[in-house]
Amino acid sequence: MAVSIREVAAEAGVSVATVSNVLNRPEIVAQRTRDRVNAVIRDLGFVRNESARQLRAGRSRTIGLVVLDVANPFFTDLARGVEDEVSEAGLAVILCNSDDRESKERRYLELLEEHRVQGVLITPVAGADTTLAGLQRRGTPVVLVDSRAPSRGQCSVAVDDVLGGDLAVTHLLDNGHKQIAYVSGPPALRQVADRRDGALRALRRAGRSPQSLQVIETSALNVAAGKWAGAAITSIPASSRPTAVFCANDLMALGVLQEMTRNHIRVPEDISIVGYDDIDFAAAAAVPLTSVRQPRHQLGRTAARLLLEEAADDDVTHQHRQVIFEPELVVRQSTQAPPVDPVVLPPGLRQATPVALSEP
Repeated sequence: MAVSIREVAAEAGVSVATVSNVLNRPEIVAQRTRDRVNAVIRDLGFVRNESARQLRAGRSRTIGLVVLDVANPFFTDLARGVEDEVSEAGLAVILCNSDDRESKERRYLELLEEHRVQGVLITPVAGADTTLAGLQRRGTPVVLVDSRAPSRGQCSVAVDDVLGGDLAVTHLLDNGHKQIAYVSGPPALRQVADRRDGALRALRRAGRSPQSLQVIETSALNVAAGKWAGAAITSIPASSRPTAVFCANDLMALGVLQEMTRNHIRVPEDISIVGYDDIDFAAAAAVPLTSVRQPRHQLGRTAARLLLEEAADDDVTHQHRQVIFEPELVVRQSTQAPPVDPVVLPPGLRQATPVALSEP
């Protein structure tokens, strides 16, 4: 049976209030008394009821972090940034995985509110605006991570994904690619749509028709979805197959790469691949991936800082901020110029062999 604070007080010969002060405000208790109480705590194995203390205070010493897919290394790195920031403030993180499902996200938000978290960081499922607004009205601060706030009523931290898509496709166009596919993931996700818009912007600036971008939609943003898209690309006859693929994240790009390898299609000699996020696996792939880098750790730290500021401020003085980071392109071995079409000669003719000429 758990030892109570009253038992500690009786054994130490002090009041319950003195034991409480030793636990919560030790600086106001005389050193000899503090040592005696701490010795009794150790001998009896007393463990404070932090939940009860936090509920009396009105808020716990935790924050909630709700992400779309905890298996995605992007969110793992983001969570590490959050944890690094809040741990410095003496808080802990409750990590929740919504699986990009609105019903699961809603259950987690209800649970976090019941636990009186100091605030919620969230990469929301599409259509979560009403739920999050209700959470804020009831007094729980909300900061959007890797997502832009639909209004100025929330703090948010995001990356300019339109620019990211533009960087990826501009790189491919500069290398001479004309047939480009975009492996998108679920089109309802804001990040997916923005990266597509950036790709189309690059095409328009180059004088190319938006219809020249072949969009391949997938139901998820993982390796399996990338392999499915890769199989769809390999089924296209070689004469009309895209010479370059831009993927909405690195996991799908790795799946596409695996499928190309399985079908003996060389990367980058036969087809170039660009990913997004620049997770650690991108550089470690069999063919190191060109990728659009997001500042994942910095995203997490900045979002956590905004949340802690909002939790400390009152509703009158707090000013919501929307922070936008710029991505950068990291070029590796998975991209190069497209293969040159072979010269087809009429029957009976053979291609001349170049001869080196010396200056007269």
